[in-house]
Amino acid sequence: MRIPFRRAGFAAALLPALAVPLAAPSTAKAEIPNNTLKIGILNDQSGPFADQSGKGSVAAAELAVDDFKKEAGPLKVEILYGDHQNKPDIGSNIVRQWVDQDGVTAVADAVNSGVGLAVNQILKDKNRTFVATNVGTSDLTGKFCQPTTVQWNMDTWAMGNATARTLYKQGGKNWYFISFDYALGQALQRDATDALSKLGGTVVGSVKHPLGTTDFASYLLQAQSSGAKVVAFADTGGDLITGVKQANEFGITPNQTLAGLFTQITDVEAMGLKAAQGLIVTESFYWDLNDATRAFSKRFAEKMGGKMPTANQANVYSSVLAYLRAAKAANTIDGDKVIAQMRKATIQDPLIGPVTVRPDGRAVHAMYVFRVKKPEQSKGKWDDYELVDTIPPDQAFRPLADGGCPLVH
Repeated sequence: MRIPFRRAGFAAALLPALAVPLAAPSTAKAEIPNNTLKIGILNDQSGPFADQSGKGSVAAAELAVDDFKKEAGPLKVEILYGDHQNKPDIGSNIVRQWVDQDGVTAVADAVNSGVGLAVNQILKDKNRTFVATNVGTSDLTGKFCQPTTVQWNMDTWAMGNATARTLYKQGGKNWYFISFDYALGQALQRDATDALSKLGGTVVGSVKHPLGTTDFASYLLQAQSSGAKVVAFADTGGDLITGVKQANEFGITPNQTLAGLFTQITDVEAMGLKAAQGLIVTESFYWDLNDATRAFSKRFAEKMGGKMPTANQANVYSSVLAYLRAAKAANTIDGDKVIAQMRKATIQDPLIGPVTVRPDGRAVHAMYVFRVKKPEQSKGKWDDYELVDTIPPDQAFRPLADGGCPLVH
């Protein structure tokens, strides 16, 4: 079987610049071969999560490489990308080929929890860096944590916690879940339920659906009759879009608040504001949040035909840039040493603010809760969110001691 991956259409050879010399060689680590770092962007290029990550994640990685040029010194960077088709076996095969045959030094994005967990183990075994930018399951920094992995952007605990906290304060104390019947949905529902229970809320019911569901009628009728104040979608991509659209058709929204526990702005654009208005979403990034996010988004839009970046794509930029800087500073491709370098100091990221990397591999930063605007509130395309709440870094992610990570002593 042909492994579906390609090199990006640019050669990211970086010219020498004024920079601090690389660290002295050490026999205890694998130095950077041929002064070249190779990063594989692994995600869904053609399926339900392609708009959230896909080619936009490759474009974001290219922008990170562009910005690294001024500090790269003699280092060169090459970007590869592959379509895992949301299948762990295909993703695993791509990564093995990348590392064993193509000399890839790090893998970023992943976007699918099942794929991410498989890649997590492979890269640990090969001691290469896994920048798990958009792998939702919090198990990645829990029972499956590895010294070679950093989990960047959101996770299921952060999404559930932020959404539950905000809606509970607004009277949303009784929830009903409509969830993916696979790893991401299970983790989203579990972590949101835990957060809600600690606040004193209750779950009045739940239903599971397969990936690629097109008819949510029976699920929505059950949610509507449950009496829940909040109907939480523990899914994403095409399934979330279909579910929210059909919820609007069923007239659920006037009496029940809809929450999308894993929503991206491209999902909202696909729903349309008429259907999505009032939907509560939690993200780490929004293109119109501040001057820095707007400046990056303008550059991204120029590469992507006017599209604004999703939180997934923006975090690929942030995490790839952080990886490049850490690998250069540590002068190694050893995954455990690169991640250790990331933990040494707070990372000042222009898009999501200060980031610290914990011993369990969790990158900690602020999270934001938004409400989708009504059509009459929007100034135009992509003007979709109004800020409802900000969760500070020290409250946004699961406490270090609660995750069960074997690396935490």
